[in-house]
Amino acid sequence: MSPKDVSSGSKSSTGAFTPARILVIIIAVLSIVFIAENTEEVEVRLIVPLVTMPLYVWLIVMFLAGMACGAYVFRRRTK
Repeated sequence: MSPKDVSSGSKSSTGAFTPARILVIIIAVLSIVFIAENTEEVEVRLIVPLVTMPLYVWLIVMFLAGMACGAYVFRRRTK
């Protein structure tokens, strides 16, 4: 007896554009647009010093910090 193919013939969401990936792309594009629209100077207090920089710089820094935290929390552990 030969083993039977148990895979289904229907299309599944295993391609390059799954619904989750499309959602991530949409959120990333909206984040970039939001950052690009907010370019005025703002003052931010970092514990003690008061730092004045364009808002888009702070938004990019917080975006990267969030991505780093997410990557750390959801990283795949090797066995």
